[in-house]
Amino acid sequence: MGILLSFAPFVLYALMSRSAPLTVSLFSAAAVALALLLRDRLIRHRAPKLLEIGTVLLFGGLGLYVLLTGGAWSIPEVRLAVDGGLLLIVLFTMLIRQPFTLQYAREQAPKEFHDSPKFLAVNQVLTAVWALAFALMTGADLIMARLPQVPLAVGIAITVGALAGAAWFTGWYPSRLRRAAELSRAAPAQTRAR
Repeated sequence: MGILLSFAPFVLYALMSRSAPLTVSLFSAAAVALALLLRDRLIRHRAPKLLEIGTVLLFGGLGLYVLLTGGAWSIPEVRLAVDGGLLLIVLFTMLIRQPFTLQYAREQAPKEFHDSPKFLAVNQVLTAVWALAFALMTGADLIMARLPQVPLAVGIAITVGALAGAAWFTGWYPSRLRRAAELSRAAPAQTRAR
């Protein structure tokens, strides 16, 4: 749930982008990201998450850029900047070997797993799947920005499919690994019982 909540600024931006001025949409998303960051730090006493820090910087930076330059971007161009920025944030977390899913997973998993190489590897895989989803979204945004004759439904379908696939994989993959580990632990016990 924590990972999904961290995407609230992106959802808010997507909802506002068609009806509110661009700067209002961008700064509103930055404010929600900042609120999530402050909530975790001040109320829940948790360390700031890389994704949320990056989200504040992304939306705040884009908002300032548009405000200072009077940028007349189309909605697909801004979405390209937002989704491309999100992709860069996620790739950065992988590059520094702190995949963004790791911080959320540590809130759910027992402490004895937090520093295990397997735990890190699982989160690298999960983060790579999210990076693929964001790459697909960025590609869809690029198509929509450069080829306006392509129906909007194509971009929406790619975005929804990519996000739904990544969310599903995030739930399925760790469960599959846990089941496999349980089966491998049970197999030697059954062999000894015979």
